[in-house]
Amino acid sequence: MADRLTIDATDLRKRYGAVDALCGLALGVPAGSIYGFLGRNGAGKTTTLKVLLGMARPDAGEARVFGLDATKEAASVDIRRRTAFVSEEKDLYDYMTVDEMIHFTSSFYPRWRKDLAARYRRTFDLPGDRKGKALSRGTRTKLALLLALCRGAELLILDEPTSGLDPAVSEEVLQALVSYVDSAETTVFFSSHQIAEVDQIADHVTIVDRGRAIVQGALDDVRARYRSIQLVFDGDAPAVTFRAPGVVRAWREHRVLTVLSSAGADEIVDEARGLNPVSVTVTPLTLKDIFLETVMKEK
Repeated sequence: MADRLTIDATDLRKRYGAVDALCGLALGVPAGSIYGFLGRNGAGKTTTLKVLLGMARPDAGEARVFGLDATKEAASVDIRRRTAFVSEEKDLYDYMTVDEMIHFTSSFYPRWRKDLAARYRRTFDLPGDRKGKALSRGTRTKLALLLALCRGAELLILDEPTSGLDPAVSEEVLQALVSYVDSAETTVFFSSHQIAEVDQIADHVTIVDRGRAIVQGALDDVRARYRSIQLVFDGDAPAVTFRAPGVVRAWREHRVLTVLSSAGADEIVDEARGLNPVSVTVTPLTLKDIFLETVMKEK
């Protein structure tokens, strides 16, 4: 890959008892990207984040962050020093006020951005005198995000950043991420099962299912590659195995044969014309369509 990679992982495998959490997962996250890691609950997203941060060791494979081996203790300490991580739980000190948490956290980071802290404090309307235990889920998320964004990290890793939030707060969080990346030299890698938020802000995406990457690439390229080709026949649609590349799956319903392709439509359409269909319709797919169709195939 020509782009410089902040995260580079190959053939990651991790098993918990009888459960395979990761089954040969590969990742390449370009520096400066907003990278969406999309999958259902239990697909292997959180396990991947733990491996990248050195919080869990893979049974096999390699994971490098900033070129450092995340499976080595000394390297993982350096990775965490250069990375801001916001967990799904949005852990905070319940006995501290908002202002105390901001002041306390800032003391650990020489590159702390006071200007950003003041901006997000206003933008998120954070109550400075309120203790962590009294904050709503949405306010906890916004505070956790402020603490992550302002430390001058080279990589921001978020686990389900908008989980449980109402649409208005979710939009605030997403817009804050976009504006932050636009103004800082950093990479954002966020896991989610919310298709719309990945579609809204990500420029690269991996769809993961059962511990494996099933769709991967720049989001515009992914959209350009995937097509639905619908063939209508005079009688029942024929049973056929296409030789053209990129066929994800094909299914028949009476007179209609539908083909899902991950390599455009031209070669499949050329091959399909030999079957003498009455009509051929090619339809672009949204990220939601791609997610549902590819994950459906994996069931």
